[in-house]
Amino acid sequence: MQYFERIRNLREDAEPKLNQTDIAKVLGTTQQYYSEYENGKRKLPLDQLIKLCQFYNVSADYILGLPKGMSYPER
Repeated sequence: MQYFERIRNLREDAEPKLNQTDIAKVLGTTQQYYSEYENGKRKLPLDQLIKLCQFYNVSADYILGLPKGMSYPER
């Protein structure tokens, strides 16, 4: 699953129900820009990824579709 599918699923599964305009406001962008993120037509900037993680209370690993249990450098 691609990251843009995950952000769409997070929005569609949220309670209370959210539309693209709601999330665009959280990100400080327009509904059109957000729609392009969800449809994979525009790359999601890192600052927007961070805001989505904070809003949905999920890790960036989840949104990006990285496998669970990946190691992190000690440094």
